[in-house]
Amino acid sequence: MTLLASMVVLTGCAQRTEPAPVTRLYQGKTIHDFEPASLTGDSYVVEAGDTLYSIAFRANEDVRTLAQWNRLNAPYTIQPGQKLRISAPPVTPVSTPTSTSRSTQTRSTTVVKKSTPTPSASQNVASTSGKGYGEQKVKENKKQPARVQAPSSSGQISPPTRAEPPLPASKDIVWQWPATGKVLREFSSAETGSKGLDIAGTRGAPIYAAAAGKVVYAGNALKGYGQLIILKHNDDYITAYAHNQQLLVKEQQWVNKGEQIAAMGDTDAERVKLHFQVRFRGKSVNPRHYLPRGTQ
Repeated sequence: MTLLASMVVLTGCAQRTEPAPVTRLYQGKTIHDFEPASLTGDSYVVEAGDTLYSIAFRANEDVRTLAQWNRLNAPYTIQPGQKLRISAPPVTPVSTPTSTSRSTQTRSTTVVKKSTPTPSASQNVASTSGKGYGEQKVKENKKQPARVQAPSSSGQISPPTRAEPPLPASKDIVWQWPATGKVLREFSSAETGSKGLDIAGTRGAPIYAAAAGKVVYAGNALKGYGQLIILKHNDDYITAYAHNQQLLVKEQQWVNKGEQIAAMGDTDAERVKLHFQVRFRGKSVNPRHYLPRGTQ
């Protein structure tokens, strides 16, 4: 019996010719390791694998603003152990001029007035005091015609910059689907579940802004999401559009609801699709709670 048991054990060991399967290989931090608005305080010490984009994402700040606070130039290179400011620096109060300085300025102004030519009758003011002069200036300015934009050297007037409207209240945001196609994967609140919707489509299909807002991120520095766009709709809501083939907007640009912002692709994805997220105060929420029902 002992000999038989030994033979069974040896046979079992001999049959395994391949190593145990590896279900997941760690390749460093990705966007899945980060949560927006998860960093608080005034400063943050850079860790291995961090980028300024990922820190800005977690600090809920625009990457350009973060770079300005820390005097960083593109491509925003940072090093482990480096201390970065992640909140607005304190405002230095502006000192007011002393009474002596004001007296000096008054005397200087008086000298200049004496040296100027006497105004003509049509330009004469009601009073030589500062108050009367100011009132006359206001009246004259009101008569001035509106300024017209001067043409460029080529003779054409450049188009005006699109005005940025105030961010709407949460209840006033109007939503629409960001793409047309079958939903491949639903939102899940599980720790390892999808934090948004995966929407199928063809390569180059249009991706639309789900609501009006400002582009606060457009790039591919966040590993795992490929060519990514993040829109800020107000202080509560942001939306993310991942795996695009082409980005059609730039950071700080204002877009309207339904405006095309990207072309669908498969960057950092296993197939052509749009991964769409809605985040409320930094936390992922189910997009179906906001998008129109019955359309997809």
